[in-house]
Amino acid sequence: MRGASAPSRLAGMCYSAQIVANYRTYVRLFGAQISLSEFVDLFWRRAREAQAFDAPKALEDAFSQGDSPQEREVWALIQEHRTRSITETEQLLFAQRARLAEAERKLAVKTTKAATESRRIALSKIDWCMARLGDLRRVGDQKRDDARIFPNWYAPVVAEVAGVRVVQPMRYHCLPAGRPERFDREYPGTFNARRDSLEGYWKGVFGVTHGVALIEGFYENVSRPGPDGKPQNVVLEFRPRDGRPMAIACLWSRWSVPGKPDLLSWAAITDEPPLEVAAAGHDRCVIPLRAENIDAWLRPDPKNLAAAYALLDDRERPYYEHQLAA
Repeated sequence: MRGASAPSRLAGMCYSAQIVANYRTYVRLFGAQISLSEFVDLFWRRAREAQAFDAPKALEDAFSQGDSPQEREVWALIQEHRTRSITETEQLLFAQRARLAEAERKLAVKTTKAATESRRIALSKIDWCMARLGDLRRVGDQKRDDARIFPNWYAPVVAEVAGVRVVQPMRYHCLPAGRPERFDREYPGTFNARRDSLEGYWKGVFGVTHGVALIEGFYENVSRPGPDGKPQNVVLEFRPRDGRPMAIACLWSRWSVPGKPDLLSWAAITDEPPLEVAAAGHDRCVIPLRAENIDAWLRPDPKNLAAAYALLDDRERPYYEHQLAA
């Protein structure tokens, strides 16, 4: 590691992304095999061992069309989890409706700050419950945010393992192999790998285990003057003007310790932004790989890091349009 403070410099881009969620697209575009055993294991642990994690709805729904026994097994585990989540959400909804009724009963007698706040919270949670129930029961009728990921969410990532190109579910927040488990808490920004830290914090990963994720756009927090002239945070959505998905350069790792399930995780490599991203107020950007460079990127030579850097330099350079995120 180049310096103890290196990981703290990794945060900032991109905190959320719109991915291509259907694993079949990765199989078709990259000639990869889907690592169904990894998907089965991941969703089994959530359904049967209550190990909580988040995955985009579009990724889960893709398994509803599965043909193989393992795909059907994954879909059954997803449905099992959703059934339990529906029950838990219905219970919360019942409790919040009771809370709302009690608050309104008190307000009918006397307006108090406590009852007013309780009513506000109940209404907010009721809205959340209704939206969540709708999402849990909906299959196939996709919404835009169904394919959006955030740090610690799982997404499909292409990698080469033992000479075989595979699509695996990986957590968007990388914990490199051999690092202490506490790094997950101490360095929450390691869903990004800054290019200027690749031979520092990411030594042993860069040049060793490279991956590719497909994204259609990314989201970032930027500071903008508010109506009162004071800075305020807004979320901008950036997308290539040509509308094509980007195969972005990633690092990934398999973290393994005795007595715990293996953790597959990844980070997006980021670099200085193009002019239009900088002008919008942000200072980092993902690195879209050229299609002809993907094979070389997925098969790095740890003794020739210059070649890996050259692939990052010889990148796609789309023009990014931006808008306020919905």
